[in-house]
Amino acid sequence: MRKYISILILAILISSCHSKQAENESYDVTKKEEAVNSASQQSAIEPSPIDKIDKQEPRRKKIIKDGRLGIRVTELEKTKLRIDSLVKNHGAYYANESFNNTDWESSFIMKIRIPCENFERFLYQIESGKGEMKFKEIDAKDVTDQFIDLETRLENKRNYLKRYTDLLKQAKNINEILEIEEKIRVLEEEIESTTGRLKYMSDLVDYSTLDLTITKDKEFKFNPVNRDKFYEKLKQSLSRGWFGFVDFFLFLINIWPLWIIAILFLYFWKRYKKSKIRK
Repeated sequence: MRKYISILILAILISSCHSKQAENESYDVTKKEEAVNSASQQSAIEPSPIDKIDKQEPRRKKIIKDGRLGIRVTELEKTKLRIDSLVKNHGAYYANESFNNTDWESSFIMKIRIPCENFERFLYQIESGKGEMKFKEIDAKDVTDQFIDLETRLENKRNYLKRYTDLLKQAKNINEILEIEEKIRVLEEEIESTTGRLKYMSDLVDYSTLDLTITKDKEFKFNPVNRDKFYEKLKQSLSRGWFGFVDFFLFLINIWPLWIIAILFLYFWKRYKKSKIRK
C-alpha cells in the first residue's frame, strides 16, 4: 500500500514540474512576441535612413539658356504675325525688335525673352514653320554653383550685419560707434550688390533669350538716279565758278602782309643784283 502511495506522490510532483516549465516557456514566448511587436512598431514610426534620403528633394539646377536662329522665308509679314502669336501664347516678350529693308532683302531682327520651361517648345514651333534655316546656335550654362556661392555669401553677410547691429547697441564711446557704423555701411553695400547679382542671374535663368532673324530675299531692281537738266547744271556751274573766284580773291586780300614781304624781298634782290653787276 505504501508503495502505491509513493508512486502516486511521485507522479503528482513530476506533473507539477512539467506544468511550471510550460508556463515559463509560454511566458518567454510572450515576452519575445512583445519585443518583436514593439520593434516593428518603432520601425514603422521612425523611417530608415534610406527612406529619409529618398524623401529629400534634390536642388533644382540653375541653367541659363541662350540661342541664335536665322530663317529665310518667302512670306515675311505672315511669318512675323505667326511669331507674334507664339510670343503671346508662351508668355514671352520682345526685348528688342528692328526692321531692315535694303535693295537685296527685308528682315526682322528680334531679341525674345521666353520662360525657361517654354523655351524648347517655342524653338520647336519656330523651326517647324515654313522657311529655310540659315543658322542655329543654342548655349546652356549651368550656374548652380554660382547661385549656391552667392546665397552662402549673402547669408554670411546678413549674419555679420546682425552681429554688428547688436554690437552697435552696446557701444560705449564715439570711436566704437563710428567704427561699427562704417563696417555696417560696407556690409549693407555688399549685401545690396550680391542681392542685385542674384536677381540678375535669376532673371537670366527664368527667362531664356533667343536672337531670331527672319529674312526675305528681294529681286534686285535698278533704280537710276534722277539727273538734273543741262540748264540747271549750267546755272550751278556758273554760280560755283563765281563763288570760287570771289573766295579766291578774298583769300588773296587776307594774305596782304605776305604780299608786302614779297614786294620788299624782290626790291632788295634787284638792288643787290644791280650792285653786283656794277662791281
